Amino acid sequence: MQDDTPTTLDGMYSDYFLDYASYVILERAVPHIGDGLKPVQRRILHSLKEKDDGRYNKVANIVGHTMQYHPHGDSAIGDAFIGLGQKDLLIDTQGNWGNTLTGDRAAAPRYIEARLTPFAKEVSFNPKTTEWTVSYDGRNKEPVTLPMKFPLLLAQGVEGIAVGLACKILPHNFNELIDASILHLRKQPFELYPDFPTGGIADVSDYRDGLRGGKVRVRAKIEIEKGRILRIHDVPFGVNTSSLQDSIVAANEKGKIKISRVDDLTSDRADIQVTLPAGSDMEATRDALYAFTDCEVTISPNACVIGDGKPQFIGVSEILRRCTEQTREILKLELEILLGELHNRWHFSSLEKIFIENRIYRDIEECETWEAVLEAIDTGLDPYKKLLRREVTEEDLVRLTEIRIKRISKFDSFKADEEISKLEKEIAETEKNLRNLTRYTIRYYEGLKKKYGGDKERMTELATFDRVDRSQVALATEMLYVDPKLGFAGYSTSLKKEGKDLEKCSKLDDLLWITNSGKLTVDKVGEKIFVGKNPTHVAILRKDQPKYYCLIYRDGRDGYCYAKRFQVGGVTRGKEYELTLGKAGSRVMHFSVFDSEDDSAQHAVTINFKSGLGLRNLNRQFCFGEMAVKGRGVKGNIVAKHSVASVTRAKKEGETTSE
Repeated sequence: MQDDTPTTLDGMYSDYFLDYASYVILERAVPHIGDGLKPVQRRILHSLKEKDDGRYNKVANIVGHTMQYHPHGDSAIGDAFIGLGQKDLLIDTQGNWGNTLTGDRAAAPRYIEARLTPFAKEVSFNPKTTEWTVSYDGRNKEPVTLPMKFPLLLAQGVEGIAVGLACKILPHNFNELIDASILHLRKQPFELYPDFPTGGIADVSDYRDGLRGGKVRVRAKIEIEKGRILRIHDVPFGVNTSSLQDSIVAANEKGKIKISRVDDLTSDRADIQVTLPAGSDMEATRDALYAFTDCEVTISPNACVIGDGKPQFIGVSEILRRCTEQTREILKLELEILLGELHNRWHFSSLEKIFIENRIYRDIEECETWEAVLEAIDTGLDPYKKLLRREVTEEDLVRLTEIRIKRISKFDSFKADEEISKLEKEIAETEKNLRNLTRYTIRYYEGLKKKYGGDKERMTELATFDRVDRSQVALATEMLYVDPKLGFAGYSTSLKKEGKDLEKCSKLDDLLWITNSGKLTVDKVGEKIFVGKNPTHVAILRKDQPKYYCLIYRDGRDGYCYAKRFQVGGVTRGKEYELTLGKAGSRVMHFSVFDSEDDSAQHAVTINFKSGLGLRNLNRQFCFGEMAVKGRGVKGNIVAKHSVASVTRAKKEGETTSE
């Protein structure tokens, strides 16, 4: 019956979007936990296996063969093929496959060749344990997943972006994965951390098992050499020597670092030589390279896999546990299949021996029908059936009739007994392995490590290091100017003519200024910033150099005068803070800044009162050491209830800024 319910355009697009999003997630961007492969990668490996004859195949040929399984074009297949080959684990490559270290691209598929590695053949393929499905056009069959007996997903790593979902699993060390699998089988704890093929130094203190929200900071190895040379080895993961060199040149052009030249001497290993100008601080420049270039990058993992037909966010430890348990189950299935095959071989070898030694084949000479032949053989076997391990089937009888006369005439009973005895030993060994499946799985992993793990040492050094403060290592290449009359401050040379220079600064520094009405503001230094006409104080705020401020202010136009000794503390850029009580007409009467608390405590001033108030003394001394150092928002202490004309003082040692 046809459904006449109308469909809205919004409803159609909603359904189409969900279908497309599901397709991209399940069939393109996210790997399956079963074999750690995306569909296109699985189809490439399946095609390589079908074409495998031990020799290299043209990549273009394999790409064309894969297209009968893959619904997308040759470009998508070719790019995925190159990516697999560059991981140097499953595919044995020949020709120019590009270089992930330098960023060089691979040659065209028609010029390069590939074949499966022995490791790939051992861990990835077994048609007897593979679940099959029909290809997109129904003409061929392809594996749902490969029967992977190794945590390939964690060894290779993977990155993919789907609709509203992303996946990023970092690569891990081959031998460490095997060791962790063995520890899991022994029910012992384990830890897994990334190991990048480009080496470097990694801080994994916030790795969070590869789940979303975790971070891994990776640094290049930078060695200080004679002749003002910094030599960079082992670039961070995801960075190549070309992009790293570009980032160094860009930082130099922006004035964040100062170098004379940079040379890329990379061959088999990354080697970038940075030459510094005379008088450079080598340690500071190395820190600046970490702060302003790709010598240090932060990687955010997001472990996402397809499992049970849907995306799942699970940590790398759980991925390894599931892969290990899957390997155990695949090995169990292989042993069960092998045991069945061994029993069948033993059964027929025993039948054949009985059939020939007891000349049962002579009983069929007088039979005129096929049914009579089978019945005669079955009757002849009756006295010996108790020696067999299972019933004799019609298929067994048919196979006995297919034994050639030549084999019967040359039958050797002694060799037959040897063959049966050998089969019995293999059966016993297989049954033992099934009874001790965990131990058998551990031996399997140990065998993989012994055969293929010899040249797979850890490339990335694990260490904990502090983040470099960019403001601390930025070169002070600018001069800070202030024009009090116009009320502007910054590093623009246009302020130099009418203003005055204060101090050297970098473009990353923070500028602090205090107006004559007692308002404090901190913002990023710029070419030209309005700080108010005749500001009380303008300076670079350096968090590693705490200052102590002494302030006397009048509260409103006719209020009392207050004094306070304070530090700035934490501030928000661009926010205006009141150092007074905020009344209209408030005015800064005195301001000084010191490098140390002791210097600020010794600071003394003279309070000068207005004449005509009937006072005997028109001035009094005040020492800031009488009050404790507090925060910028403190009200302060009253220093005078009478009208104050001015505040004067003598300059003290350690003072850096005058009124």
